[in-house]
Amino acid sequence: MELSDTSIRGAKPQEKPYKLRDGQGLHLLVKPSGSRLWRLRYEFDGVEKGLSLGIYPDVSLKRARAKRDEARKLIADGIDPSAKRKAEKLADAESFEFVTREWLTSLARAPELPKNAKRRRRRNGPMDAKTIARMTKRFETFVFPHLGSRPVRRITAPDLLLALRRIEARGTHETAHRVRAACSRVFRYAIATGRAERDVAADLVGALVPVESRHFAAVTDPHEVAGLLRAIDSYRGELVSQFALKLSPLVFVRPGELRKAEWTQIDIDGALWRIPWSRMKMGEQHLIPLSRQASALLKDLQAITGGGRFLFPSLRGSDRPISDNTVNAALRRLGYSSDEMTGHGFRTMASTLLNELGWNPDAIERQLAHDERDDSRASYNHAQYLAERRKMMQAWADYLDTLRSARTPALIDSSTAFAPLQPRAA
Repeated sequence: MELSDTSIRGAKPQEKPYKLRDGQGLHLLVKPSGSRLWRLRYEFDGVEKGLSLGIYPDVSLKRARAKRDEARKLIADGIDPSAKRKAEKLADAESFEFVTREWLTSLARAPELPKNAKRRRRRNGPMDAKTIARMTKRFETFVFPHLGSRPVRRITAPDLLLALRRIEARGTHETAHRVRAACSRVFRYAIATGRAERDVAADLVGALVPVESRHFAAVTDPHEVAGLLRAIDSYRGELVSQFALKLSPLVFVRPGELRKAEWTQIDIDGALWRIPWSRMKMGEQHLIPLSRQASALLKDLQAITGGGRFLFPSLRGSDRPISDNTVNAALRRLGYSSDEMTGHGFRTMASTLLNELGWNPDAIERQLAHDERDDSRASYNHAQYLAERRKMMQAWADYLDTLRSARTPALIDSSTAFAPLQPRAA
């Protein structure tokens, strides 16, 4: 007797699973949990086999019968439906899109590394959801439509180059380079999981249109820095924004590291800010010595936002930090265009002037948390030059105070950082 939707909906779960037969091997398995599963029993080469056809009502009675008929046609042609399904799943698992999505999932689920583990780069640890979403969007937009269904091991360098050329044709050369680099990581993952033999994306290094270096606008002339500091002191925007703006030149961290700063990272008494490795671009903990001026600002700010998680909470809710554009927006209100000064520009400002003041370039680079390409230098840990950096950060804060108060600011040697300013040579 054939089934009907009425008889299926009326089937009640029992203590043990039971079958409702429809004919030609098709039946519905009713489980004690109440779920209803379509199954097909068939014989192939004298062996009885089974095939799952889906769950009711996601797969309707009409669709289940159609699937049964499709399977019976395969059997008539000498093809085992179960074997065909396994082959298709294997093929899917070999496709570039499948491998890529599997890799992206692995990034999100990457386990935390031990506290003493070396974290030279962010790629060694879990990636935040925002970054993964951005990478996924790039693959879905630029790669999957052209290469997604192709077996990853069969993709050649010219195949990938053609997809990247389409990105370049849009004028987005930097995106093309980023996509090539991301594809390289997918191919390396495919090699590690036995689904590819080589990284064809590596063959394309140098094949794309070069990207001109982009420098963040920054004020670096001492006279102009003095004016900037006085302008910052005059800023009358949101109170939290005022503190973020005033702290920026004193600590010169990346804007994202500043806005996401949490009170648990701050040791005011110890004059130290510890940014965890998960928040750093290069994936290792970063220590920021706090000058007396920075500590004083943080003490005042603590009285305002210290009861929450973030130093700089958003007006929309204390459970989130200020936006990416808060410091830049404040600079615009002060009259500085995006071609003159940016939140990231405080790093350039500090780097330029500290080098001109004669401080140790290695200590400066360590304080900026720049990636170290030299393996011998990279062997140092996050506390490298800490004593020297403490002295440098205090001298830097004092130097900024001197510039702020002087009408004829001039560069001063780091060894005499507290000496009176001398007029600049004409």
